[in-house]
Amino acid sequence: MNFDLPFIPERTVQPRNSGLTMMMDKGLGLREAEHFIEANLEFTDIVKFGFGTAYVTKQLVEKIKLYKENGIRPYFGGTLFEVFYARGKFEDYLRLLDKYQLDLVEVSDGSIIINHDEKCELIHRLSKDRIVLSEVGSKDSGILISPNRWIKMMTKELEAGSWKVIAEGREAGNVGVFRPNGSAHTLLINKIIAKVKPENILWEAPQKNQQVWFVKLFGANVNLGNIAPNEVIPLECLRLGLRGDTFFDYLPKDFAERLKQVQSDEEEEELV
Repeated sequence: MNFDLPFIPERTVQPRNSGLTMMMDKGLGLREAEHFIEANLEFTDIVKFGFGTAYVTKQLVEKIKLYKENGIRPYFGGTLFEVFYARGKFEDYLRLLDKYQLDLVEVSDGSIIINHDEKCELIHRLSKDRIVLSEVGSKDSGILISPNRWIKMMTKELEAGSWKVIAEGREAGNVGVFRPNGSAHTLLINKIIAKVKPENILWEAPQKNQQVWFVKLFGANVNLGNIAPNEVIPLECLRLGLRGDTFFDYLPKDFAERLKQVQSDEEEEELV
């Protein structure tokens, strides 16, 4: 960091197993990716080529190489897996992963329905020689999944070999663990974390208010994904208490209370 400050929470160090930040690359140019790495390298752990963008992204080989050379793990979004799977081309998808030398893979069923036992078999097979992220939750806001079903699916997928289970939120943050207005499904999330360790979950949280909510609930080292390239550093500041939303979270309790009282007194004086 550029200077010393007290009362800053300790962040996990790379390569991280918790406190992950997943950036969503929806078509950055090669130069843009270079600039992103220059500014965000130590704050970014994995990069997802969002949905099916890898099919049309220019200089894909060069971008993958660039991310990997800088210690960032790139992978194809789960929707691309589903595109291949729905066409009966799973083996072709495996060859595609080999072609681009990707050791991180996402298995999802947010757009299509895959029998869950079959999905777990796919996870188990892939986990033998790759690191697997598996996503739980539908991209269709009309499909509601009970908390017990969420827990059962997440647990079985972790047992099948998933490194992390991704809690669906989409790039807009309005489905899955979120309500249509973007607010968190508090009851659902609380029931999930009562049975599934939070460090095993990567929460898709593209909106700032969602990121604040998770940081306040789990602390600086929560796993968050679908972060826009220009939001990675702002997210890191949220994690560290360097933005108003989390300003008081890491200050000593008595110190924070005194500051809040002074602030309250000044606000009352302004109203007089």
